[in-house]
Amino acid sequence: MKFQPAQNSLFAILLRSRWWISFVVAGAFVVGARALLPPEWFVVGAVGALPFAVIGCIAAWRQWRAPDPGRVAEALQALRAMPWSAFSGAIEEAFRRNGYAVAAAGEPAADYELNRGGRVSLVACKRWKVTRVGIEPLRELRAAQQRRKADECIYVTAGELTETARSFAEGNGVRLLQGAELAALLPVSAPARAARG
Repeated sequence: MKFQPAQNSLFAILLRSRWWISFVVAGAFVVGARALLPPEWFVVGAVGALPFAVIGCIAAWRQWRAPDPGRVAEALQALRAMPWSAFSGAIEEAFRRNGYAVAAAGEPAADYELNRGGRVSLVACKRWKVTRVGIEPLRELRAAQQRRKADECIYVTAGELTETARSFAEGNGVRLLQGAELAALLPVSAPARAARG
């Protein structure tokens, strides 16, 4: 299970910040404990720095493993340039590689129905090229999920979502597959780039 602190908690903010900031906070905690506590209580006070050091390690690990933003942007641009036939074949193959059974959704708001371990997911990805996605396609996908009683719905886009659409997705359990996660799922090979060029 992933560690998921509340969105605006101190730990969540530190996880989104540069890794070294957590270590600075931990160091300040130790210095404060040394200055404010009697010597016999210093160790007890300094232990309070431990959660900040752990958060620093988690942030460093995530940032070290994060893909290069330039490569992600290049991959997303390449995905937007693909015709539907190539993109749909690539996304189907990617989901199959991840252990899903993939079928056509038979639903205007969704393109695919995924099944893995008895869990059904509806996926919408026909508008993957759109630069800015509004709320309406997410509403339609969520309504399709409710009609079909699917366990999950996934919206795939190489673009950005409006703030309203992002809030809707967060509030209604619509999983977004975009950015670095999409670029990692669908790596564009050099031959594919050459074929487009």
